[in-house]
Amino acid sequence: MTTTASSESTVSARALSRSYGSNRAVREVSLELKRGEVLGLLGPNGAGKTTTMQMLTGNLAPSGGEVDICGIDLIERPTQAKSRIGYLPEVPPLYRELKVDEYLRLAGRLHKVKASALTEAVQRARNRCGLSDMGGRLIGSLSKGYQQRVGIAQAIIHEPDVIILDEPTVGLDPNQIREIRTLIKDLGRDHSLILSTHILPEVEAVCDRVQILHRGEVVFNDTIAGLKAFRGGQTLQLGLRNPPSPEDIGRVAGGASVDALNANLFRVHPRAGTDPTDNLVRASVERGWGLFQLQPAQASLEEVFVQLTHREEEVSA
Repeated sequence: MTTTASSESTVSARALSRSYGSNRAVREVSLELKRGEVLGLLGPNGAGKTTTMQMLTGNLAPSGGEVDICGIDLIERPTQAKSRIGYLPEVPPLYRELKVDEYLRLAGRLHKVKASALTEAVQRARNRCGLSDMGGRLIGSLSKGYQQRVGIAQAIIHEPDVIILDEPTVGLDPNQIREIRTLIKDLGRDHSLILSTHILPEVEAVCDRVQILHRGEVVFNDTIAGLKAFRGGQTLQLGLRNPPSPEDIGRVAGGASVDALNANLFRVHPRAGTDPTDNLVRASVERGWGLFQLQPAQASLEEVFVQLTHREEEVSA
């Protein structure tokens, strides 16, 4: 996890929308980011994550809404606002025929790093991204993991206030993913960072807050602590030494559905608006079930993700 964020706002987006003809790819998405905070932008493919990031970086004009970067209006003053942003798109903008240092110098000039500070900026970005000995290597000769590091280095060479990374670990092996996550956590200590991903464990590993998008809309927005609390939900984990059938447990629990985890542990899914705790405790005593556990069940992040991103389909079915 990153250090505690300051109260200084670096990104403020209000009611961002983007339409392509009659198709609304993003619908009134709002977000706020503080300095030293890592925000995970999560969602299934086609949820609107990349479109949202392109609007936040000024690469795509919104159909509606506003974006401020460090208090600068991105629409009214794009050059000044973009100078505060470092961006790594899903496909890194690399020139494979250039050496790492050549490419980073080019990126530094494009970001208007002063000539007198360019050599130091290249060395700082290279060292920070674990590329200390790679300055003379051709980018095309590097592994995908190191190419991702070069992509991140170009995004931070001008010391931006805000870093936006779109799927930075896609296609990497487990060791490379671990290394990139460590780098992201390090960057989050000094910058504001938005991380787009559909890899669920990545969110809990590196983020302070989470926004989940589905069909262009925000369906969840909270801290990691809030996500964990949400994951508890209403589901109960029930442990019985002398259990009856799952059907009997469900009847006592007011028509709840019951999954047997093993011979003595059950997951109880109460009907909406009901709390079967008292009934389960009473029945266990009266019928000799031997209750030894009754607590909220911790749903996996995958279960929460599926619940949130399938809610609309279930309602419309």
